[in-house]
Amino acid sequence: MEHANIKKIEALRQIMREHQVDLYIVPTSDYHESEYVGDHFKIRKYLTGFTGSAGTLVVTMEEAGLWTDGRYFIQAAQQLEGGAVSLFKMGEEGVCTVPEYVKEQLKEGQCLGFDGRVINQKAGKEYEEIAAEKKAKWKIDQDLAGQVWQERPPLPSAPAYALPIEYCGESVAQKLSRVREKMKEEGATVHILTSLYDIAWLLNVRGNDIKHVPVVLSFLMLTENGCCWYVNPQAVDEELACYLKVNQIQCREYEAIYEDAASLAADEVVWLDSAVANLRLCHSLKPELKVIDKKNPTERMKAVKNPVELANTRKAHIKDGVAFTKFMYWVKQQVGKQTLTEISASDYLAARREEQEHFLDLSFDTISAYGPHGAMMHYSATEETDAALKPEGFLLVDSGGHYLEGTTDLTRTIALGALTEEEKKHFTAVCRATLNLADAKFLSGCRGVNLDILARGPLWELNLDYQCGTGHGVGHILNVHEGPNGFRWKIVPERSDSCVLEAGMITTDEPGVYLEGKYGIRTENELVCVRGAKNEYGQFLHFETITYAPIDLDAILPQEMNESERRRLNDYHKLVYDTLSEHLTEEERVWLKEYTRAI
Repeated sequence: MEHANIKKIEALRQIMREHQVDLYIVPTSDYHESEYVGDHFKIRKYLTGFTGSAGTLVVTMEEAGLWTDGRYFIQAAQQLEGGAVSLFKMGEEGVCTVPEYVKEQLKEGQCLGFDGRVINQKAGKEYEEIAAEKKAKWKIDQDLAGQVWQERPPLPSAPAYALPIEYCGESVAQKLSRVREKMKEEGATVHILTSLYDIAWLLNVRGNDIKHVPVVLSFLMLTENGCCWYVNPQAVDEELACYLKVNQIQCREYEAIYEDAASLAADEVVWLDSAVANLRLCHSLKPELKVIDKKNPTERMKAVKNPVELANTRKAHIKDGVAFTKFMYWVKQQVGKQTLTEISASDYLAARREEQEHFLDLSFDTISAYGPHGAMMHYSATEETDAALKPEGFLLVDSGGHYLEGTTDLTRTIALGALTEEEKKHFTAVCRATLNLADAKFLSGCRGVNLDILARGPLWELNLDYQCGTGHGVGHILNVHEGPNGFRWKIVPERSDSCVLEAGMITTDEPGVYLEGKYGIRTENELVCVRGAKNEYGQFLHFETITYAPIDLDAILPQEMNESERRRLNDYHKLVYDTLSEHLTEEERVWLKEYTRAI
């Protein structure tokens, strides 16, 4: 059977011919550089058939290529097989980047095209320079790829709502004052904010315009005396309109941002982040207008959680730990006795979360991956791939929830029965890696790259590695992946996750082993950065683990762990039992006691 992307890519080429475009770029993006996008913006997925959350499609008249990162190499290879699109593995030796490919393929005098609303100013400038070097034209004012998609979903416009102060801990007025103070320091008279996460945080507003990401499709313009929110009117009901009026926030139509940006006086000084602001918006500004191109001040502000957010997030993790522990108990009891599959297991876990007070939504699509499927870091079970669970091997479950109190992200790998010695050895190495990083003590000034070796060390000792970062920041009822904090062994320029770690930041700790065709193992906890001692050497910091769920002792080889590592696991399991036991049934409590026993 012919791959569906063959006809779609050819249809795009026909439209490119009509518009005299020789090379066309289709990123995975909305108008705000969001990591996950609403259905309206999933054009790359529609054209290629690759369902991962990250990837860029480049189409010429002769060939088409998809660039994606190590999380998706296995999945992309499977989904693109037999089609018209070749896979380019980002970061691999000998694999060119998208700009390098564009520079190589674009011939002198040709035309480069893309929708200027879905590529940011920083990336767009690089393509502009390539076009100039090749004496080529470029067309950025039309969405040619969108013309292929006849039944394209409309722009989202779900109802938005204000988050009560008891869940966010800081008023809109306080947040606006802090941002205006930063603007004054930089000499900016206007701040244009395009990040959906930053806007939601700043206004204490949440929505449902992206699946599992409670944000509102919008832009924001802030001055010394005014704040204008550009949003679909359908998203603002009477109650929210009253809230905005009280906080002196004016509303304008979503698309009006381009008109208002163009009408700014030439003597204004505009602060925006060119890595987030789209090219069309930046091109709307008068050329003579001064632009301060820096990270949005809200990025760092929202990454450092305030005491109310931290206290609430701990509560959210207790609820999440209860839901997951009930699920793990059920899986362990029922596998081999009744028919379980990846999807039925995922559904059972979702139901346990939904039982929790103040549950809002899952924080991302649950990864429920059995056996070889676990080797695909972002596997998503479908009716066609839904594997039956057997009383052997590993089930990897990566999941999380949004609660009014906060957002969670938790991964456990569950032994369903008999395991090989290799599986146990690798599981134990991953456990050691997770706990070693969580136990770090370090001086203020350290970044995630300084600490990553603590997690990778046990795996590098076995000549193993994983093709992704070790951890990412977590939003507060926002995107589950949040910068600028993270753990990596090397800085990746396109990812803003290597900042200096600060007290109040929440970062995941999730090393793993992924063996294609065999299995995947990941153990993920969330860590809060907290202050320790301060002396003549400086301010010391360490981590508090706020994820509460058992690490499967059925897969642990105690002899592979030294005394300190066994102590860390035993201390963690005591914390899990003490935190969760009162919320469980008697049978679940007895089971948890066994699965958190000291080794």
